[in-house]
Amino acid sequence: MKAEKISELTTNRMSVYLRCLNELASKGEKTVSSDRLAKRFHLNSAQIRKDLAYFGEFGVRGVGYYVEDLRGQLTKILGLEIQHCVGIVGAGRLGTALADYYEFSQANFTVAALFDADEKKIGQKVGDIEIFDVKNFAEIVKKDNIEVAVIAVPAEFAQAVLERITEAGIKAVMNFAPIPLKAAGDVKIKTVDLTISLESLSYFLAQPTVSNGKK
Repeated sequence: MKAEKISELTTNRMSVYLRCLNELASKGEKTVSSDRLAKRFHLNSAQIRKDLAYFGEFGVRGVGYYVEDLRGQLTKILGLEIQHCVGIVGAGRLGTALADYYEFSQANFTVAALFDADEKKIGQKVGDIEIFDVKNFAEIVKKDNIEVAVIAVPAEFAQAVLERITEAGIKAVMNFAPIPLKAAGDVKIKTVDLTISLESLSYFLAQPTVSNGKK
């Protein structure tokens, strides 16, 4: 099936499945069925089988899935068999926290550089990661083979930053600025808006408690 026909929800779930398989592998488990995988990690067994069927036949009748084999397949499907370099634009609290995020390396992502417009920050380091002038973004992207950009700047600067990122040839962008961004059709933007998530939780906190089917 062509990549464009696979929904983002499906690829998100494939990432979840891989994380679950990693946990099973770390405990020495060799095989797992879709039903046991679902029960163990509170997933949907029918959805697991449907999602995997998009990419091939991985199960063995009477056995289920071989954990290591399926891990390897999902790693390739998600493009995680190779290291991806990340550049973070915005060396404030969020940007520096992301640069120090341990789970990036666990998923084969390496933060190669930070970028900022503040002259006081340029040349400093967060751990081993240097902060560069955002004006030199394209040059550093080429030098360090950066494939993914993270936007961690205030909302009013985000669109201009995105334009600089796309001009440098990057096609994959994660946006933490609380604003919708417009990009060329061949650029994939994934926005993570923490405020929206918190406000959604607040809605549920504000609702009357349901007890015995009655409010």
